[in-house]
Amino acid sequence: MQSYTIGQAARLLGVSPDTARRWADAGRVATHRDEGGRRLIDGKDLAAFSVELAKGDGGEEDPSYTSVRNAFPGIVTAVKLGDVAAQVEIQAGPHRLVSLLTREAVEELGLEVGVEATARVKSTNVHVDRA
Repeated sequence: MQSYTIGQAARLLGVSPDTARRWADAGRVATHRDEGGRRLIDGKDLAAFSVELAKGDGGEEDPSYTSVRNAFPGIVTAVKLGDVAAQVEIQAGPHRLVSLLTREAVEELGLEVGVEATARVKSTNVHVDRA
């Protein structure tokens, strides 16, 4: 199982490392230490926390106002495999992206819950909203 440092988890969740550290200190997400003493979060725990965070108000910080330029780095939160096709969900900060691709592609990429992945969007029409 892949594990993430506090800094990596913060980047995937779209928050500062200090915020991720406070959440870990408060017990909102479980951590463990590696041989070097670094705090790590298991990928499956981070995936579950990212889904929980996206459902409610999880941040003390203001949201950023930006166009992500078609790349959504995040963490895989669900994989549904069919005989030929597959569905992969990625939580990228507050954004949940769902992609349909071949089962072969999922297996070749090693996609499973808790793995870091980047969803890239190619579209002829892109709408940008500012709250």
